[in-house]
Amino acid sequence: MNGKAIARVAAGALVLSILTACAGERGGSAPAPVAGDGGAATPAASAGGQEMFGTLPSPCGPGDAKGATDQGVTDTTITIGYGDDRGFPKAPGLSKEMGDAVSAMIKWCNAQGGINGRQIKGNQYDAAYMQTATVMQKACKQDFMLVGQGFAMDEAAEQYRVACNLPTVAGFTVGPNAAMGPMKFESVPYPVDHYNAAPLKLAAETFPQIKDKVDLVTSTSPAVITGSNKVKSAMKELGITPKDCGVQLNNEGDPSYVPFAEKFKACGVDVLWTSKTPDPAMFSLLEALDRVGAKPTLVFEATWYSQAVAKWNTSGAGDNIHAGLIFQPFENADQVPAVKKYLDLVGAEGGKTALLGMQATSAFLLWATAAKECGSDLTRQCMVNKLSQVHEWTGGGLHAPTDPGANLPASCALMVKLTGSTYKQVAPANVGEFACDKSNVLKTDPSTWGTKLNEDRVATTFLTPNVIKPQL
Repeated sequence: MNGKAIARVAAGALVLSILTACAGERGGSAPAPVAGDGGAATPAASAGGQEMFGTLPSPCGPGDAKGATDQGVTDTTITIGYGDDRGFPKAPGLSKEMGDAVSAMIKWCNAQGGINGRQIKGNQYDAAYMQTATVMQKACKQDFMLVGQGFAMDEAAEQYRVACNLPTVAGFTVGPNAAMGPMKFESVPYPVDHYNAAPLKLAAETFPQIKDKVDLVTSTSPAVITGSNKVKSAMKELGITPKDCGVQLNNEGDPSYVPFAEKFKACGVDVLWTSKTPDPAMFSLLEALDRVGAKPTLVFEATWYSQAVAKWNTSGAGDNIHAGLIFQPFENADQVPAVKKYLDLVGAEGGKTALLGMQATSAFLLWATAAKECGSDLTRQCMVNKLSQVHEWTGGGLHAPTDPGANLPASCALMVKLTGSTYKQVAPANVGEFACDKSNVLKTDPSTWGTKLNEDRVATTFLTPNVIKPQL
């Protein structure tokens, strides 16, 4: 199997595990002011009566936009596609929160008058994990753009999207060609060639012993191996040296996790980091660590901010779990109007709320903001032009600042700690703030990319001379 094939398999496996773990992601009230996002809490509407989404003035409202300017656009309507993998039999409801979020946002926007007076029509798709290519071919025939979608196997559909010149403001992307594709924008980019080391750096500042007493929990999963290699590379740049205790879990499960726990204890590990998502194997390892009297600080990926983890932690074996986030946790909700707005809008429709739902919401707001600026000239070319110029975006305060136009990630993070079934922000000390530094964004080793990029950092695998490029 060649490198690109391995990358695709790894990406698919990783997203399935991530989304399954996040299927019960935490919901609740609303978060707090984001660094660089205006600070203090803002009401739902400004003093002048302007509808707000957190700190973002609503891009929706009446107007006199006219013209059938592009596929899916008429005098009165704009048709977009969106969706998730909710129908996947092995993980029913997979990423359902994303479709629920966009549905709620369409209703919210149309109630204000649509975009410059044009009402939004949504074609909701269920890719059911394995049907992404079929979904994309349908979208190619009828949608103006794809907005806020999250398809685990997007790599299988990327060639069709590029061939039909269908731009997207994705909720998330997975495959390397999808993550770096032409005409693709994300409110929260995760490019293959850059890595946000802010969670790792924040952990190092909070727990100084991480410098020489940390090790990684890895497994035989290609996805975890890829993720762990990126983390090791980032650790090296930050002057962190893993102890390399020689522990690797079997992706298919192990008969006992006590020997692994004892090995970490004997190795003198004070901090454990993992790119593995919450699953029975990891829960068993944490219980084994508790059983042998090992008490390492646990610093894990954002997927460990999860309802499933909170429900599991009845014994307290996970009381030392810390997770780095670039989104505001729901526990901060009373202080961050954007999160409360998201929870209220989706809750009113009986939808599922989760971090990925906020990600889809931010994507919709980014798309709608660009669409408003295009006015009557609502074409795919105009959208690509406008989106490529957005270089600071927080979704009204849902997350740390990102750079959608340049396809660059956040350079910020905050850390939450689990105690019992409750998460609480522990760093930075001021609730709702992020620790930010542009130097947190590191370049990654090209051998980990899984695709070839051109001088514009666009994947060349499916690139054609006819793709829509920004005309600035």
